[in-house]
Amino acid sequence: MKNILLVYASMTGNTEVIAEIIEEAIKEEGIEVTVRESLRANPKEMLKYDGIILGSYTYEGGVIADEFMIFYEEMDAYDLSGKTAAVFGSGDSFYEKTFCAAVDLISEKLTDIGANVVLDGLKIDLMPEDGEEERCRQFGKDFAKIMLETTNR
Repeated sequence: MKNILLVYASMTGNTEVIAEIIEEAIKEEGIEVTVRESLRANPKEMLKYDGIILGSYTYEGGVIADEFMIFYEEMDAYDLSGKTAAVFGSGDSFYEKTFCAAVDLISEKLTDIGANVVLDGLKIDLMPEDGEEERCRQFGKDFAKIMLETTNR
């Protein structure tokens, strides 16, 4: 059975809510998910999982969350070739030019260390509301379906 590690950083709770919605959607598809806050996660854990989902809010000028930075920097020590990955995050559209820049930075890092990033990064303005909750749910379902397809090949 496929398994997924979901690691996130959340300061105001926005990214945590997104993570919870994604987790629920993946579990509905019958896949096991382990969820960790980034400060309680070790990048080496990624090697034990088939799928990796990472999430961080973007701080003001396009910076990855401080809470996620140690995890992010230590990722370089691991080869994630063969791992399926995706990235999500929250940001503030007030910062138009750097809105959810952390999502792009983390996606690039995953690609650089060999992971196959299979979905466009999910970018949510602050707290998921209205249709954005469904976007989060669909992101989780889409990732789960990709994981299941790779099992059936």
